[in-house]
Amino acid sequence: KVGGGYSGVTTADGRVFLMDLDAQGADGPKERVLCFDVKTGQQIWSHSWPVDYGKMEYGDGPRSSVTVDGASCYALGARGQIACLSVADGKQLWAADAVADFGAKPPQWGFAASPLVDGDHVLLHVGAANNGSVIALDKTNGKEVWRGGPDPAGYCTPEIIQHAGARQLIAWGPAHIQSIDPANGRTLWTYPYKITYGVSIAQPLYRDGLLLVSGYWHGTKVLKLGKTPDEVSLLWENETEMCGLMSAPLYRNGTVFLLDKNHGLQALRLESGELLWRDENTLTPAGRNPQMSLVWMRQSEGLAALLNASGELVYVRLSDTGAEELARHQVIGKTWAHPAFAGTTLFARSNTELAAWRLW
Repeated sequence: KVGGGYSGVTTADGRVFLMDLDAQGADGPKERVLCFDVKTGQQIWSHSWPVDYGKMEYGDGPRSSVTVDGASCYALGARGQIACLSVADGKQLWAADAVADFGAKPPQWGFAASPLVDGDHVLLHVGAANNGSVIALDKTNGKEVWRGGPDPAGYCTPEIIQHAGARQLIAWGPAHIQSIDPANGRTLWTYPYKITYGVSIAQPLYRDGLLLVSGYWHGTKVLKLGKTPDEVSLLWENETEMCGLMSAPLYRNGTVFLLDKNHGLQALRLESGELLWRDENTLTPAGRNPQMSLVWMRQSEGLAALLNASGELVYVRLSDTGAEELARHQVIGKTWAHPAFAGTTLFARSNTELAAWRLW
């Protein structure tokens, strides 16, 4: 039994972590970080803090996933609470507040980007004041190390890529695709992509110097990164036919598999934008905000698995010619939360439960 939330599931070292909302607490609503035994599902510990969502839409619970790093784990609440906890017992090691401590402004639907640990730092896309789209904190004590990037907070977790002999932190905000030096917060480049309602959500995809970003309202852009870390240009864009929302795309042999808001899963060529096929909403239900969590099972064979918005686990073979459904199982209730595919087990959550299912 768990409370509501869109927080994805995290597994590490025999434990399962997620965030939820205890809306019926005696002292008022609380966001919680929960830890369970990976084999039995028994709760090991819980850590909570009071929260007031006010009139925030989709107020079922937290959005971001717990990030585990050795003996510590990191969590970001929907209203900006930041916590570093002991993996062993959930004891708070340090805490901060993105709004009160760093001048961040909560986005319309709450903070959603998960913490990213990089070396000695934990990176948070919270849109702090004074060019703090991303802030880097000392992961041992929560002290600020740097802040960088011009955008306010979006909903997409930053990621680090390696290109042109340099590490680049890609942070997709409501107005720009941003590249930041993760060592010091210096902005390497920005590319304009202003999004209606600021919904920068789906994880960008980087392969061989090309960066694909796809949004609900303004479609897909593929950027070509240059020979030096500060060079970027537009390779192609399609504003109407390829519009992702929350689902991270997959890549195989030059082809991208992307969930479009209108036509379901579709395949396109990364270098040219050529549309190969659409599944017309057969793998996940059509709707205003379609969602699936899609991962490779055996990438060399094109075998993938997905958890759709109805809570169905679907096995599918993906190729340049289409999607072949192999099996479908109901494993959880309706959900937008990303599951964890770990070893031979799927861990999925809804607004009421956490479940573990054995994969093929």
